[in-house]
Amino acid sequence: MHAAARVQPATQLHALPKSGAVASKALSILATAASAFAVISYVTYTLNKDSSEMDRIFAQQNTPEVEAARKRDLLVDTYGDPRNSLMNILGWSK
Repeated sequence: MHAAARVQPATQLHALPKSGAVASKALSILATAASAFAVISYVTYTLNKDSSEMDRIFAQQNTPEVEAARKRDLLVDTYGDPRNSLMNILGWSK
């Protein structure tokens, strides 16, 4: 067969993308999204679990005597409560 007979016209050459290329692109986007979701879920779970453990530990220690000593030692009445400062932004959720 002659080589010129096998060449497709330029208008039909790039009309539709190959299904393999589309599937490859979609699969890579799906894999990236799934990986990001897995990492975010793991980090959120771990932070919540650790926060609950710390809350349980500190709840056992936050007696009225300990709070009074803390208030006296940190001069809460003079300088304000450090729990509410900008540096303690991670503790503001509760």
